[in-house]
Amino acid sequence: MSSTPSVMTHAQARGLLAQVDVPQILRKLFRDLAAGQAVQPPQQWVVFPHGAGDFINYLGVLAEEQVYGVKTSPYIVAERGPLVTAWTLLMSMQTGQPLLLCDAAELTTARTAATTAVAVDALAPSKAQRLAVIGSGAVARAHVQYVKGLRDWQCISLYSPGLKDKSAGELASLNDLDPRLQLAESLEAAVSDADVVMLCTSSAKAVLDPLVLGKPALITSISTNAPRAHEVPPQSLNDMDVFCDYRQTTPGSAGEMLIAGEQHGWDASHIVGDLPELLSEQVARPGYERHVFFRSIGLGLEDVALANALYHLRD
Repeated sequence: MSSTPSVMTHAQARGLLAQVDVPQILRKLFRDLAAGQAVQPPQQWVVFPHGAGDFINYLGVLAEEQVYGVKTSPYIVAERGPLVTAWTLLMSMQTGQPLLLCDAAELTTARTAATTAVAVDALAPSKAQRLAVIGSGAVARAHVQYVKGLRDWQCISLYSPGLKDKSAGELASLNDLDPRLQLAESLEAAVSDADVVMLCTSSAKAVLDPLVLGKPALITSISTNAPRAHEVPPQSLNDMDVFCDYRQTTPGSAGEMLIAGEQHGWDASHIVGDLPELLSEQVARPGYERHVFFRSIGLGLEDVALANALYHLRD
């Protein structure tokens, strides 16, 4: 007999997420991946006809929790700029029935930032003191929230080209993220002497050339729906130790990896390790003889795991 899933709005998801230890949920799912208790298929990217946009499906299976699901995120071309939404459908592996349909905007922000936080905790030097954040939107702010307690940061520098257009209230809200946070006047000033640089933008092209960094650092990068989006020059992968969220799927979607493979002689076999391997101690932490690059594309498993956590917290 079919059943109607619970529908969770953006506001409801935001409220329940405050009760969830998102990084810890993600650590468990990456360990489940390493142990064969989870399945992460590649993303499905589908283009709309006539240049009207596209959508990406993110799928995942959590065997221990007996759930699977899919997040679908369209990129719709519109006169006033692209429209991007995201919804996650959680399904029962026991009954085959839908459990939850959740507005995934908050889930996407939280899991994106928390995945970076898990990577920073696993990869950053234990004595890292200087953190740089490039970006000032909701995803960048979430990155700061999840990472600010992971090391004894002496300085957190934040820069975004859009800072000059923000109101006094918006700038104050950024400063309120952490007393150590300083707003930088340029990208160069923000990344000066940084131990960790988190790229948290929606840019479709490179925003940071690792060559400007004065010492080996951890650089983290996220994704956006734009085709072949990347935040570092593709050719720079050849000069860094590369890690990712999941080596089975990331190289087939990450823009700089695709371009580097086609044009610069890079190969996915050069990836040193991924989060399942790092968290199950199958690969060692980097030694920082050169820059370390961590790339996440957003995994369906992350959305499924968070949707499952919210499903069990709902009224």
